[in-house]
Order: sequence, then structure tokens, then C-alpha cells
Amino acid sequence: MRPSGRNLSQMRPISIETGVMRHAEGSCLIRCGETHVLCTASIEETPPRFLKGTGLGWVTAEYGMLPRATNTRNRREAAQGKQSGRTQEIQRLIGRSLRAGVDRSALGERQITIDCDVIQADGGTRCASITGGWVALRLAVNKLLKAGAIVSDPIVDHVAAVSCGIYAGQPLLDLDYAEDSEAGTDGNFVMTGAGRLIEVQMSAEGATFSRGEMGQLLDLAEAGMAELVAAQKAALA
Repeated sequence: MRPSGRNLSQMRPISIETGVMRHAEGSCLIRCGETHVLCTASIEETPPRFLKGTGLGWVTAEYGMLPRATNTRNRREAAQGKQSGRTQEIQRLIGRSLRAGVDRSALGERQITIDCDVIQADGGTRCASITGGWVALRLAVNKLLKAGAIVSDPIVDHVAAVSCGIYAGQPLLDLDYAEDSEAGTDGNFVMTGAGRLIEVQMSAEGATFSRGEMGQLLDLAEAGMAELVAAQKAALA
């Protein structure tokens, strides 16, 4: 039995509320169980310096966690004068995951920045950020299309992410913090709506895993992805 009482292949309840930020070109609040992330998309009409003159656009991301997103207060990274290695790793993951679903030539020489702010954490914050970040990106691109700033849709597919792991010897889908903190194997799967893999992060924590177990986790991730894409579509309908 999972600490949450869910079945081994059961996702946490997912909800995505759009249009939650007045000024952002795209925004949503994604809730995956007790993990809540505010995602916004901001359009800049100039690309990064290294892309000037190439005709290519760019999608990047920033990630942060509010001080009381967890059960104890974390110091603001701004107060420490630098971002942690974890924060930098997560925001790079979000950026490259979302770029995998974008035709950068169709986007044109502009940059879209996705800000992911965790307001409550219970495991899977990077996965929720990618899933919600894609919705914010989709909304921002819709505005560009409506304004005639671009002529073809640069978004080629949905992008979402889910965690899977082995807890108490059993493969689980969509780990919450109680499961993630005790899992013998922990993995994050980033995929397209068509089921293509973008990135897989897997590690053993005190217990190794077999190729067969990795396959079981991938099967769970594919099932979870179908639910996440359905939630994205419902939010945008």
C-alpha cells in the first residue's frame, strides 16, 4: 500500500487553471495533488545575443520555490546571492524540455521565458513545472498567432513530464514526497504527446534497478503522460 493510499498506477488529481496572471502573455496554475506551481510565459521581441541574425527563436525557463513551499522555511536564494545547483539544474531541464516541442525557425527571432514558481511542494515539482510551463507557452504562442506576429504555429507537440519510482520493491507512478524521499529508485520522464522521449533522469538510492524494472517504470510513465496531455487539452479547450 502506498502512503497516499493510491493504486500503484494511479496519478494524483491534476488540475490546470489558465489566465491566472493578468499581465503575462500566458499563465496557469497547475496542481498535481499537493504540488502547486504557478507558470507564466513572457515574450521578448529580441532573441538572445547568440541567436541574432540566425532567424531562430529561443525558449528558456527560470524556476524557484517560495520559502514556505515545504514544511520548513527555506531561505530565498536572492538573499543568499546565488542560485543553488539544484535550481539551476531544474530550470535548464525545463528549458530544454520545452524547446524540444518547438520549431524555433517558425518562432522567429524572439525569446519566450517560462517562469515556474513553486508555491507548494509535495514531490514532482520539476515535472509539474514542465507540464504547466507548456500550457503557459501554448497560450503565449496563441497570442502571437492571433496578432499575426508569426504565420505558422511553432509548437509541434505537447510536452509533459511525470515521475516514477520503485518504493518498497514496487514500481509506482507519480511519486509524492513521502514516496520520493524513501524510493529505492527515482526517475523523471519527459515526453511528447506522441510518446517520444525527450529526457529520462533515473537514479538508484541505495538499491540498484534492473533493465526490466526500468521498462516497467517507462510503461507507467507512458500511461501517466496520457492523463497529463488530456489535462493540458482540457485546460486549453
